[in-house]
Amino acid sequence: MTDEVWRVFFDSYAAQYMDESFTADSVREVEFLEGVLGVPAGAAIFDVGCGTGRHAVELAGHGYRVTGLDLSAGMLAEAAKAAAHAGVEIELIETDATAFSLERGFDAAVCLCEGAFTLVGADDPFDHDLAILRNVLAALKPGAPFVLTASNGMRLIRDATPEQVERGAFDPLTLTQSYDMEWETPDGPHSVPVRERGYVPSELALLCRMAGFDVEHVWGGTAGAWGRRPVDLDEWEIMVVVRKPAG
Repeated sequence: MTDEVWRVFFDSYAAQYMDESFTADSVREVEFLEGVLGVPAGAAIFDVGCGTGRHAVELAGHGYRVTGLDLSAGMLAEAAKAAAHAGVEIELIETDATAFSLERGFDAAVCLCEGAFTLVGADDPFDHDLAILRNVLAALKPGAPFVLTASNGMRLIRDATPEQVERGAFDPLTLTQSYDMEWETPDGPHSVPVRERGYVPSELALLCRMAGFDVEHVWGGTAGAWGRRPVDLDEWEIMVVVRKPAG
């Protein structure tokens, strides 16, 4: 299961999350998702690692039936407040994305901005993310699309130094970074040690295939710069569009 430190971080940081610059493009991102997912209004959409609900609430406002799942009670509390403020209803589930079983038959799913996926904690980084993919696959109807973004491992490689490898801050075998996540709260500064994984595009596509998905597209996926375009070597995230086989 996901390391407890991620829960600690997100619970504490939840109230500040929407102040981050990368959260500012939610409306355009949801419009982009609608075009990629291609499901009708009223469809059931599953948001894995929904956080404060910035995509879930916007999707619900467009007429979709949205279920959001997240590890953090603090983030889900913010999502509930955002939904109430927007006058929409979303279902919110607090659980670990590596360990849930929710065979609902959703029409589509999303997992965006490193929501659960790649936040590996003390887990085996391959098993952690593969478990999430398999759980999402089981939750979808046959033929349903899934849009996923993940940290860009090519950027991590290009930024890494021999000294980081030597002291274990970057593992070139698993493309994982280990670092102290630091943030400020009204109570003062906080810090927890975290571990996060990146992917090169071919590896991400292969992992999705291992989980049972058909891979349709791999695009650049950095928040605020989504598009049907190639991945830039130095951007923050990769987007993969996959589909549960119709058969």
